[in-house]
Amino acid sequence: MSKMKSAAAPFRATLQELHRKYATVADGRVATYIPELATADPAGFGISVVTADGLRFDVGDAERLFSIQSVSKPFVFGLALEDHGRERVLAKVGVEPTGEAFNAIVLDEATNRPFNPMVNAGAIATTDLIRGEDHADRFKRLLAMLGRYVGREVFVDSATFLSERATGHRNRAIAHLMLNFGMIEDRVDETLELYFQQCSALVDCRDLAVMGATLANGGVNPLTGERAIEARYVKDVLSIMLSCGIYDFAGEWAFRIGIPAKSGVGGGIVAVIPGVAGIGVYSPPLDERGNSVRGVLVCKELSERFGLHILEAGHAGPALLDEIRPGRRGG
Repeated sequence: MSKMKSAAAPFRATLQELHRKYATVADGRVATYIPELATADPAGFGISVVTADGLRFDVGDAERLFSIQSVSKPFVFGLALEDHGRERVLAKVGVEPTGEAFNAIVLDEATNRPFNPMVNAGAIATTDLIRGEDHADRFKRLLAMLGRYVGREVFVDSATFLSERATGHRNRAIAHLMLNFGMIEDRVDETLELYFQQCSALVDCRDLAVMGATLANGGVNPLTGERAIEARYVKDVLSIMLSCGIYDFAGEWAFRIGIPAKSGVGGGIVAVIPGVAGIGVYSPPLDERGNSVRGVLVCKELSERFGLHILEAGHAGPALLDEIRPGRRGG
């Protein structure tokens, strides 16, 4: 049973202020390399924050559905860790940042592994690791995992899936390259189908905030009380999100914003303030690296305004918690 509580506090006014401030930003372009993504409304813009104990703040188009795309990657990485353990997963995919584009056809020359699970090559490798008797069983397990994070049943958008499958030639090249080096099993077509389905799962930015809040809460969904990932693997997922989650903007993101996050070309960004809250932002226009322009701006301002950088002295978001719960210290 969901125990989500819609909250009224100064923080809601803050989010409304940010929404007004950035709604007029006209930079960026909607992704077009997957035809179905080109149909997105560039004016769509939602912000959602869910605390680690289930308080919710939503503004704008928080309930507009869109395809999860690469935001799915850290969560599938977590499932692969649960299915195989760290060493088996690390034998197939590295954890090093790369300055290459997310869809680059390149592997580590020394190990033949994809560089990390957040680029397409690494994500296909981790999708390949999902256990199951057959494709249907693996697909069922994938959706069930996403459902535990979101707190509801998750569905795949057929139009997006078919669009992905019809145009996914670059991902096929990546997969066959990895098959050549033994990084994935000899079931390339099945794994690619699963990967395309994974990227086509429908979410809204409230869902992303709940997914982030679940990681912030040590792997337990704060709305349902259900564990979505084993506690021991949460830090692995958050580490790779911080170092590699924002494509080839990851280094500057870690420097300027400093919270684990993952973006997707559908316009979503999920960010995690460990122990405090999850953030979901939706806005389809992307910068040249594939990140939501408004999403980056919102996360940057929240981090600067509330001192959310995880390396900042006294981190844990005390200023944010003060605004979410006025008088929490007895004042």
